[in-house]
Amino acid sequence: MFDLLYNTVSVASNGNFYGLVNIGISGFDILLAYIVAIICSIIVALILRLPLLPSKPYRYSFDVSAIYPTPIIAIGILSLFLVLNYTFMYNGLVLAVIIGVLSALFVKYLFDFVFPKPLSEDNGEDINE
Repeated sequence: MFDLLYNTVSVASNGNFYGLVNIGISGFDILLAYIVAIICSIIVALILRLPLLPSKPYRYSFDVSAIYPTPIIAIGILSLFLVLNYTFMYNGLVLAVIIGVLSALFVKYLFDFVFPKPLSEDNGEDINE
């Protein structure tokens, strides 16, 4: 019984969850998927009228923008899918476009609810409001 369990876990860990060890993409395809996710997320964020850069001073700004954190979130989510060996269609390019669009929508509409701005020390109100 333990031998069967060991073999099942071994096959699942060598491939992905379904044991499809013969499916894989090259390093160039992964790099291309990352670039597509970055460009798509920035373009959709600009279409949604997010500013290109946060307000000044950049170092202490908690404003969201098209440059940060939109492509960072897109890269992170795409990395999770690639680690799980799930590339969908066209070696991950369609998945990269979908993740780029969804990350821009997340940053525009849900980012402040999930990650609230820190409170100021003076009167307990949000910074940058």
